[in-house]
Amino acid sequence: MVKIGNLELGDFPLLLAPMEDVSDPPFRAVCKANGADLMYTEFISSEGLIRDAAKSVQKLDIFDYERPVGIQIFGNEIESMREAAAIVEAARPDILDINYGCPVNKVACKGAGAGILLDIDKMVSMTAEIVKAVNIPVTVKTRLGWDENTIRINEVVERLQDIGIQAISIHARTRKQMYKGTADWSYLAKIKENPRINIPVFGNGDIDSAEKALEYRNKYGIDGIMIGRATIGYPWIFNEIKHYFATGELLPPPDLEERIKVTKKHLDFSVEWKGEKLGILEMRRHYTNYFRGMPNFKAYRTQMVTTESYAEVCTILDQVGEVYADFQF
Repeated sequence: MVKIGNLELGDFPLLLAPMEDVSDPPFRAVCKANGADLMYTEFISSEGLIRDAAKSVQKLDIFDYERPVGIQIFGNEIESMREAAAIVEAARPDILDINYGCPVNKVACKGAGAGILLDIDKMVSMTAEIVKAVNIPVTVKTRLGWDENTIRINEVVERLQDIGIQAISIHARTRKQMYKGTADWSYLAKIKENPRINIPVFGNGDIDSAEKALEYRNKYGIDGIMIGRATIGYPWIFNEIKHYFATGELLPPPDLEERIKVTKKHLDFSVEWKGEKLGILEMRRHYTNYFRGMPNFKAYRTQMVTTESYAEVCTILDQVGEVYADFQF
């Protein structure tokens, strides 16, 4: 049984990665319904929380149906992160997660996210202050290092464990790699072989199929897998992995009826959470992904991303179901 604090997550949990502009409550709802064991919010700026910025505060929204859920924060000032941690705890998540992995320039080049991998001492000091500031489990998501010459991940995990984090998720790339090249999970295997490490270690990077999930579980000995980009438009991946682990058989891909049903459910949650206008607007980035691989779909996508009517989106989805009734994924 994998545990984070007193939180029991099963024998080999599958985690939904925190993804900016993706991992909002509506998306988390469909992932939860399709087998995700633990989810994290989009990352939230510590400075935004302290200033009570509306966008940051809204990201604190979590719902009982999605538990267990962690709220993730990022920043480069220790005092601001400590204050933000207290605000997060008041929102009653099951976990507080610290982002030490975001590679984008506007975050990393300001010393936050993966930028802090250039200052491990500060990373440890900041984490220690956050752990002391809250009474809920603190976890960390990070990368191997800034570049191939600064990979100190084994030391990082030891030191963060020593000051009280309860689990760590590691994207097995450096910041320099961004999302290119191949994730090198051999570093994770070495961490799991380290007798000093007793917290759960979750692997992240390149998991896009049930077969690869099983291969990496067996090869690298990690405690669970965090999945990011492969879930976009495909929340079914969690249950597909679980089924493959249990039976050795691959589930058939979801058919068109199922895809339309989940798209509508996602849309319903989005409208319920943010209202019709904004809920419809924020769903637009998802349609292409749900129906990836369908020929001549562009015209329907164009209709869905230009209408501002919930009823019209549903009508277009119904039309897709009729026109492509015989299509096989």
